[in-house]
Order: sequence, then C-alpha cells, then structure tokens
Amino acid sequence: MISPLRFPTVLHREVAELAGDFFSAHASVDTILVVNSCARGRAVAGSDLDLAVLIMPTAARQEVQSLTALWQESMATHPLIHRFRSTGRFTQVHVDVFDGRMVPTVWDDGGGPDSFEVEIGNRLAYAAPLHEAGAYFRQLRSQWLPYYGEDLRASRLAMVREECARDLDAIPFYLNRGLYFQAFDRLYKAFQEFLQALFVARRTYPLAYNKWIREQVTEWLSLPKLYEQLPPILSVRNIQGPELGEKADALRTLLERWICPEPHGHETAQPCAAPNGGPATQLGNSAVREGPPSVS
Repeated sequence: MISPLRFPTVLHREVAELAGDFFSAHASVDTILVVNSCARGRAVAGSDLDLAVLIMPTAARQEVQSLTALWQESMATHPLIHRFRSTGRFTQVHVDVFDGRMVPTVWDDGGGPDSFEVEIGNRLAYAAPLHEAGAYFRQLRSQWLPYYGEDLRASRLAMVREECARDLDAIPFYLNRGLYFQAFDRLYKAFQEFLQALFVARRTYPLAYNKWIREQVTEWLSLPKLYEQLPPILSVRNIQGPELGEKADALRTLLERWICPEPHGHETAQPCAAPNGGPATQLGNSAVREGPPSVS
C-alpha cells in the first residue's frame, strides 16, 4: 500500500504509483523514494515529481544505466506521463537510480561546493519511501544518520572553510584586472561554500545551497539574525564598482564568526536547533511526517 504522502495533485500521486509499479518489478530495487518538495509536503500543482530508486549495491553498474534507459523508453509515450507534463511548462518527472554509495570528495584548488551532504540529506534523511522501506535503505540511514563521523566532519569543515576563504581572497585580484563577472562568480561560489560549512559545523544535512535558504537557516538552524545578513551579500547594484570587494569582506566576517575550525567553537552549535533541521521521516507503513526534505 502506498504511503500517505501529501502529493499536491491526484496526478502527481498517479504518476508516483506508475513509477512504483514499474521499479518494484525489478529484483535489484530495494526502496523507491519520493524526494524533494513532494516528500516534505511543500510541492504545488506545478512542481516536479522527483523520485530516487535505491538498488542493491551488489547490482552490476550497468543495471543503473539499464533501469534508467528502460524507464525512459517505457515512459516516452505513456499517456499519463504526457498528461502530467502538459500541466505546466516546468512540470517534469525526474527519476534517479542510485546504489547508495556515498563517497566524499577531496577538493583541489578551485573545487567546491560539492553535493555530498546534500545527497545524504535528500536521499536518506528527508526522503519518504513510496512503499515500505527496504532493509538496505534502513541500513544506510543507520550508517549516515543523525550525521556522519566526527573525523570526517572535522576534515570536511576545514576543507570547505579553506576553499571559501580562498575564493574570497581571489575577488580583489579579479577586480583589479577588471574581471567583474569572474569576481561575482567567485563571490557566489564562496557564498554557497559558506552555507555548506555552516551546515557541516552544525551537523545538519542541507536541502540545497541555492534554494530554501530562508527556511533552512531561519527555521532549521534557528539563526534568523544570520539570515538577515545573507541576502545583502549577493545584492549588487553596480558590478563594476567597489561593491564586490565590500561584499567579499562582509562574507569573510561571517565566515570567521560563524564557522569555527575547532570542533566545539562557541558558535558551532545552537542549543535550539533541531537535529537535521526537523522531525525525521517515519519509516515502514506508518504515516510520513512533514520533516524537511527537498530541493525543487
């Protein structure tokens, strides 16, 4: 029986059931997950339907490609999918097949931000099983939740913080050469790295670094005063003036204040912040609660 998810329309639910029937027929599939806005009850009629299909790690690598290709082929002319897509210009069905391997990357100069924490958050912490959660999905949640190990967290926090500072250092160099758009690109990159470091410092998996920023910072991390300082960082009236340098200085101040390199710095945790930003998704056949999960 399908979980009582809060789909925005009947059509969203029907397409989810269609995908569930399709992927459930394959033995290598462990759990079919509803992800992003539909998983947390924030989708609207024009929202995408985003699904993630978890297959067993013993499945051959070609099976990921094969399952994806079979789905795309069978859905290319399906009338229900066509009707769903015709409801809005941006309404699509997105299905990602993955094997549950979460591998952190080590950035070289210019790397970051990456999607490591975002992937764990959206596929494990905030996803909602369409049907009953499989054993492998439960194993992954036990492995990665409420947060990954302290040694990995400390190393990733240092890496992200260093790269954010490096990008901020590069902005005056580009400004002096008249490369204003490159300077702005570095500012936006550093802004996302700041958010990544903020979540790592607080042991909280994010949804994204370019969406739902107010909700994540204000509600999940309980930092409304910090959020008030974020929109002005990217509000630039004259890209060729001194503003970009001033914005970089402002972001550097936030980085030094809020992202402490020490594991137990005075602002690395807030006593009122709920773990992972909100209530965890209930598994099995119980009702799915509206905890944070999404990107779309």
